[in-house]
Formats: sequence, structure tokens, C-alpha cells
Amino acid sequence: MTVDHARPLTDGDRRPVGQRLPTAKARKRRTGRDGHWWTPWVFLAPALILFIYFKFIPMITAVVMSFQDVQPYLGNQWVGTQNYEYVLGDDAFHTALWHTVVIAVGQTVGSMVLGLALALLMEGQSKKLKFLRTASFLPVVVPIAVVAELWRIMYHPTEDGMLNSILGLVGLGPSGYINDPDSSLVSVIITGIWRGAPYDMMIFLAGLAGIDRGLYEAATVDGASRWRKILHVTLPGLRSVFSILFVLAAIRGLRVFTEVFLLTNGGPNGSTEVAMTLIYKLGLEQNRLGVGAAGAVLLFLLTLLLTLFVQIIRRRRDA
Repeated sequence: MTVDHARPLTDGDRRPVGQRLPTAKARKRRTGRDGHWWTPWVFLAPALILFIYFKFIPMITAVVMSFQDVQPYLGNQWVGTQNYEYVLGDDAFHTALWHTVVIAVGQTVGSMVLGLALALLMEGQSKKLKFLRTASFLPVVVPIAVVAELWRIMYHPTEDGMLNSILGLVGLGPSGYINDPDSSLVSVIITGIWRGAPYDMMIFLAGLAGIDRGLYEAATVDGASRWRKILHVTLPGLRSVFSILFVLAAIRGLRVFTEVFLLTNGGPNGSTEVAMTLIYKLGLEQNRLGVGAAGAVLLFLLTLLLTLFVQIIRRRRDA
């Protein structure tokens, strides 16, 4: 547009000297007065209704059931804290909770260490690295039922099993894996690490992209080795990523159910029984829904306390 084609200013275009443009906050407040404040809630309503119906109402129902002797079609009876006293005094629940903690710690540490190692190896813009990152992420998108069946085949306890054949090449094995009470828990942890490490790798790669490259150049000028760069530049730069991954991996480990249920169903001899499989058996196999609901509430409180603890530690460190 040239000066000759410029539209002359009208009276509405002219603004008195000193008059400021309305700020974003003022425009937002004026929009609220215009009656459009409910517009975002209209778009959120379908998701909120689904969340309330399928998530929050069942959670509240489970809390109520944990104080009742649930008798379907016969009427529930209020028993107070009797279900909680039974769960807290049950040795089977203590053992299952210990197995849950061991699996959560093992999978959390293993997934984060392996995920960080993969992220450091696959950091870069090469097309080959993009292909490797995509291939490495496949275990995350594969359904857990397929993963469990795949590892159940690999854990075949005979000499012809896939992993036992590899052990046989170096003169070891055969191992019983998920069929041996001494190695079944470790086998479940390895399966969880195999599936969780690629997810952690992608989060670490996003965190590595946010680290200032000037710090690496300054470390190189100072003669720092690659290990010292990782120790003094990379790991401090990934501090927030570690805290997020720790919470996510810990929650994933405490809620472990599907792979244990499909691989061992808590066996052999209860060596891999975790809290979720025990709650499932109490509630749906033994029809003790009140006791199962009490166990589920206790597991939820444990997860909530762990999350709050990590958030408090993180805020104090950032303050």
C-alpha cells in the first residue's frame, strides 16, 4: 500500500492523545462482563462429565464401600473401620505391599538409569538417531498384554527357551525365571524396565534439549572430560526432569497390575503377589468387596503421600 492509496483516518480511528490501548487483563474482564465466561466450560463439559461419572463417582463409592460389609443384592452393612483393621493386620497384605515397593523401586531406578543412558547415546539431529529413537519407543506403544505374552515366551523355563538359550552359550542356566520363586520378582522388574525405559528416554531427551550448550563449551575449554560434563552440567540441568520422572515412575510402579497378573498372577507361591493383584482377588474372586476397597484406599493414600513428599522436597530445593 502506497501513501496515495492509504485510507484517510475517520473520526472513529482518531484516538485522543494520552489514551492507552486496553490491556489484555482489561479485555479479559470486559469479555467476562459480556457473558462469555462460560464458553470454555461448554467445551470442557463433555470431558468433565466423563471424568465425574467414570472416575470421581467410583472413587467416592469405593471410599464408602471400604467402611461397609458389601453384600450385593442383600444390602450393605456399616462396619466402621473393621475392613481397614483386617487389611492392616493381614500378613498377606504386608507381603504384597513389600513386593509392590520392591517392584516400584526396582522399575523406577532401572527405567531412569537405562532411559538416561539411552538419551545420552541418542541425543542429536541425525536421521539415523531419529530412526533409533522411534524404534526404541515402540515398547511404550505396544499393548501391555502383548508385552506380557512376549516376555512370558522369552522366559520359557526350559533349555530351549529364548533367554535360556543365550545363557547356555556362556555356560549358565537354565533359569526358571517367572516359574522360580527366587527369580520371579526380578523377572517382573526387568519386564517393567524394558517397557518403561523408552518413555523415560523421551522425557530425558526433551530435558537435554533445554540445557545451555554454552555450559558444555565452557567445560570443554576448562578441559573437563565427558564424564565430568555429565556429572557437573547434564545431571544438574536435568534436576526438574528427575523429579517429574520419579513421581510418574513411582506411581506407575505402585499401581503395577497388568504385567504381574498376566505373567505370574501373583505366583509362584505368592512370590510376586502385589497390592493390586491381592485387591483384585479379595474383591472380585473372593467377593470381599469392602476389604478390597479398603486396600485400594490405603494404596491411594500411600501414592498421594509419596507425591506430596516429592513436591514438598522439590519446592524447598527451588526456593
